[in-house]
Amino acid sequence: MKKSILAIALIAITAVSCKTEKNKVTANEEVKDIKKVENVINSYKANITESTVTWKGNKPTGSHNGVVSIANGLFDIENGVLKSGEFVIDMKSITNTDMEAGKGKEDLEGHLKAGDFFDVEKFPTAKFEIASSETKEGKLHVTGNLTLRGTTKSITIPATVTENEGVATFKSDVFSIDRTDFGVTYKSKKIDAALKDKFINDLMEISFNIKAKK
Repeated sequence: MKKSILAIALIAITAVSCKTEKNKVTANEEVKDIKKVENVINSYKANITESTVTWKGNKPTGSHNGVVSIANGLFDIENGVLKSGEFVIDMKSITNTDMEAGKGKEDLEGHLKAGDFFDVEKFPTAKFEIASSETKEGKLHVTGNLTLRGTTKSITIPATVTENEGVATFKSDVFSIDRTDFGVTYKSKKIDAALKDKFINDLMEISFNIKAKK
């Protein structure tokens, strides 16, 4: 029985690892030049109450997921093309959504905000600044600078941008980043091989869903 349970667990871990590896984006050391939104009056302003960033982290014993709120954001779309923009993420709003209050939810949220994870007291915001976008094989790819825990690197993510009667939506596919690229090294097997099966996966899944209006 124990062997069967272990085999099922290993299969589940392998499946999760394959999925996150497939969605992984490269964090490049060379950041991109950013063109600021010039026409602020005609740009789209993020609706912070309807916009979210989702996250998911994995470890051998399971996974946790949640959301983070947007503090502000602007987008410049010309003739249907995403030209520039940025949105600021309120890291103090990190919320877990798969556990109930009083059953580990608050402990996890507190740990994610603490110094050995995202250190939100020192780094209260994260940011994604859009440098360019292009369509490849029918899919929009957006390149920009991601700043997380005070570290900025450029990434390219698949996304969808829509406009309808003064409302725009910027929605990324789910993608994975290596958290250690941004200085989040707690229980990383890459950093401490002695962790064995007590590690937390370096790859963290993220998605952006930003709704904005003129």
